[in-house]
Amino acid sequence: MSEPKRADSRMEQIISAIKDKDKEAIKSLFSKKAIGEANDIDSEIDYLFDFLQGDINSWKRDGWASDESIEYGKRSLLIRFAFIVNTEKDDYLLFVMDYNVDTINPDNKGIYTMEITRLEDRDAIQRSWQERLNAGIHKLE
Repeated sequence: MSEPKRADSRMEQIISAIKDKDKEAIKSLFSKKAIGEANDIDSEIDYLFDFLQGDINSWKRDGWASDESIEYGKRSLLIRFAFIVNTEKDDYLLFVMDYNVDTINPDNKGIYTMEITRLEDRDAIQRSWQERLNAGIHKLE
């Protein structure tokens, strides 16, 4: 599967879980490592559900990039992507860092970072993706 299709597939899983307000489905998308390192993943999921107001009308990917590591025949693929979510109340930007494949460190497979902000605030983000690589769900600032 191509990297953009991997990003789209993950995005569809996230949207489905948000629409259903399914905490366990969101949590299951995160890696074991991210869950262990996040401050309080359950509260962060509640924050995501509270912050994103209204029923989701549409969503679309807004760019992607990837980094791959190969060690002794094992592979790690980090896909970074953003997507815009439109509701009847507002427009949002979600940014995701997803170790979509990781046979180097299997506990790292899954989403590591998810950030959310209102689309109108996207230009205020001035940090590199490396500085934003923090376990769990955060408001983009």
